[in-house]
Amino acid sequence: MNKSRGKTRRAPDARVAAYRIVRLLQKHGHTTYLAGGCVRDRLRGITPKDYDVATDAHPQVVRKLFNRSRFVGEAFGVVIVFMEGTSVEVATFRTEWGYKDGRRPSHVEFSDAEHDARRRDFTINGLFEDPITDRVIDYVGGRADLKAGVIRAIGNAQQRFGEDYLRMLRAVRFAAELDFTIHRSTVAAIRKYAPQLACISRERTGKEIQLMLTGRQPSHAAALLQRLQLDGPVLNETHCSVRLSTLQRLNDDISYPAALAAWAMDRHLLPRHVARSHGVENLARCVSVFLTDELTDLVRRWKRALCLTNDDRDALRACLKLLPTILAWHDQSTARHKRLLADPAWPVAYRIIRALRTAGITPLRRKIDQDCLCLRAQGVSPRPLVTGDDLIHIGRKPGPAFSRLLNQIYDAQLEGHLRTRDEAIKWLRQLR
Repeated sequence: MNKSRGKTRRAPDARVAAYRIVRLLQKHGHTTYLAGGCVRDRLRGITPKDYDVATDAHPQVVRKLFNRSRFVGEAFGVVIVFMEGTSVEVATFRTEWGYKDGRRPSHVEFSDAEHDARRRDFTINGLFEDPITDRVIDYVGGRADLKAGVIRAIGNAQQRFGEDYLRMLRAVRFAAELDFTIHRSTVAAIRKYAPQLACISRERTGKEIQLMLTGRQPSHAAALLQRLQLDGPVLNETHCSVRLSTLQRLNDDISYPAALAAWAMDRHLLPRHVARSHGVENLARCVSVFLTDELTDLVRRWKRALCLTNDDRDALRACLKLLPTILAWHDQSTARHKRLLADPAWPVAYRIIRALRTAGITPLRRKIDQDCLCLRAQGVSPRPLVTGDDLIHIGRKPGPAFSRLLNQIYDAQLEGHLRTRDEAIKWLRQLR
């Protein structure tokens, strides 16, 4: 048997890399620990996704010990070390002060483990671990809060949030993801500083919101944003407290545009629908009016507020625009049904429809589900029987009516009235 001369590439192992880094730095006499989220996750019985290392070794020392490394924040003592097919962030213990913009410190000084722990955001993130001796180092009461299920700012909560306003959103994200409560002193500080969230980079804000809405409990995260009055500055809207019934009924395996669409329904559409009268027809009218009067402004505002990508913005808009047509399913033709099912926005939009609980929605969903089985069996997006070249060949001149005629032929094909290319050509010639 011929042996393969190629080597099997080993999967990246951040844990092995982090342990090797810790061991080498300790071997050279440096206090070195695993830090932050990886310690928190391991104590909760969860395998960490990535590992961070904290040490008293200055960044230049780290660079000398690890050839495959580079600075990513030299002033903050942060070095990325490449090992085991992955990368690990190695940070020098530090203290910070002189925050002027609610984000960056004006002074950084290298320090020891205790001072480094006390500059961090929440007690559950201020833990260190020595993986060589399997010892947890806790200067801030993080283990007790982890056991109690509490998100608590380290030290003075107002000071922590005054240093970095984004920590308010991180508190919400951790509380929703871990299903923890937020300590009352931390809640009070968040409410005080909530308006300052508008000062934060929209890109950083948008990233936190995306992590929340695609996490384990998107509706819980959105509810916390409302309760702490962070929803207004996050979305650049007036704060409001509404039932998040649509978002709540979506499970945790949802796309970002789907979560945004559900949130938009709960904030801007369902309150008006309930205030008038229940029923699918009324909801369809409400959505249609909203699309005409407010959709453009909403999408533009949320794109700026959350720094949405063009793809996410377009998916959000397409989803909302499809809703009234789906709600009017009974009034649509077979061709229109098939076009809806073939629309890229259908999967997201129909998930929103399935999450609604307005009167009459259950029979509608049953009808759609039954129809979809038959429609998909027939084929919802067959190849067109004729093209523009065929129209030109029989003497049609390109113009505004061209696309309308092609759509008309394709609808007849989707309805089953035209089954072959010859039938379609014959039908076209009869129109002359």
